[in-house]
Amino acid sequence: MSDAVTPRRGLRTSPPEVREIAAPLVAGIDLGSTGIKMLVLDANGAELIVEKVSTPWRDGPAGTTEMDASSLLEAVRVLIRTTTERLAEITAESVSAVAISGMGETGMVTGGDGSAVAPAFAWFDPRGTVQIESFPTTLRNDFAGRTGLPLGAQVTVAKLAYLRDEGVALTGSRWLNLPEFVAANLGGDTALEYSLTSRTGLLDQDSGLAWPEMLDALGLDEAFLPPLRDAGSPWGVVSSAFGSALAGARLTVAGHDHLVAAQASGALDSGDYHVSLGTAEVLLRVIDGPLGFDARQRLADRLINEVRYVEPGKHVLVAGVKTGLLLRRALQAVGITDRSGRDALDDAVMALPFEGGLATGGIQVAGARNDDGMLSLRLRTDGVTPAEIFGAVLRHSNDEIQILIDAMDREVPPAQRTSLTGGWASMASVRRARERVLPDLTVSSRTEDTAYGAALTAARLLESSPAR
Repeated sequence: MSDAVTPRRGLRTSPPEVREIAAPLVAGIDLGSTGIKMLVLDANGAELIVEKVSTPWRDGPAGTTEMDASSLLEAVRVLIRTTTERLAEITAESVSAVAISGMGETGMVTGGDGSAVAPAFAWFDPRGTVQIESFPTTLRNDFAGRTGLPLGAQVTVAKLAYLRDEGVALTGSRWLNLPEFVAANLGGDTALEYSLTSRTGLLDQDSGLAWPEMLDALGLDEAFLPPLRDAGSPWGVVSSAFGSALAGARLTVAGHDHLVAAQASGALDSGDYHVSLGTAEVLLRVIDGPLGFDARQRLADRLINEVRYVEPGKHVLVAGVKTGLLLRRALQAVGITDRSGRDALDDAVMALPFEGGLATGGIQVAGARNDDGMLSLRLRTDGVTPAEIFGAVLRHSNDEIQILIDAMDREVPPAQRTSLTGGWASMASVRRARERVLPDLTVSSRTEDTAYGAALTAARLLESSPAR
């Protein structure tokens, strides 16, 4: 077994031998930027199993990051096997439904037989920057107003243009976002989900249809996009060809990971922020429908998206900064690579005042903007410690978040409450920072909100479709 697919043990919330397990069981899979997680719930909503494997990226020069389809599918196979083996230790019940969520912007170009014809690129991979500069001027000017996304290398169409210029035959191929690609390889239908496809730059947000001018610019037609479905719609059943452990389980795609995480605590109210702090930090605001071309252009000027939500008919404002990426790189820069070191650093940061103990401007930080992600530190004084650096990165991300909040507040009424989730939220120093910019903050006690939200999507699928 390669290091890329070595499973990491999840945490049991109580000893399995004393837990009463209620059928049917459902599972959520989260294809995350750092790890791929699988979580199993029983009919009472109790978490039975949580397992994780590393996302099998392959790093290259200048920040390029990609993944082969075979490595991805092997990681999912190991994850499913490990999870179901652990499940068999505590119950004879099998999983009746599975929902798959995952990162946006990343997916596979597939050939006629459904296999990938090129690697998947990470959303933070810089390739495509040159190509988007050559898009027609009218298309570039209209891009944000049509798609709800700022035009940049993060958007899928930039990667598609790069692949085209590298000689990959896009004509006659099809696109699947990462969760849909995994669903198809588990035996499900070949189809797209709205919230994930909203991240590609190929959809007109007002019509919900493919944007013809963007397809023309890439030399494609509408056949490049499989049929679109709402999150949680039936996607078929898991095939025995992928292994017997989940064979016959109902299958669906839950949608874009940050939006699915927001569903973990129930429906997101229009007066709430949901903030997911993983590799990216994402602020969500649900709205009842599209804001229109001009509002999307104004929001895009601040790198804020207005796209489709995982609930049919609803849209969502998605504002992001690369806080988690910068925090991770800050830890690595000071030689902290394990949880105990991180915990000790957290204590050291909390022992400092929020503003730190150095003279103003002693540490200058850049890189949190969603179009950046390159951690830049300028140390202009002596006495700099790892805690001072980490605190400075948090303050920098606070400043960037406040800019995003101000931009959203000009388009919709200010939010009144905030739910914070994600791995970084376990740090007291992170929570202290966010309480300074986010209203009425509460923190989720769950460790894997996206996988949990996906499992809830699988449970809703069973309510509308008979269990196996």
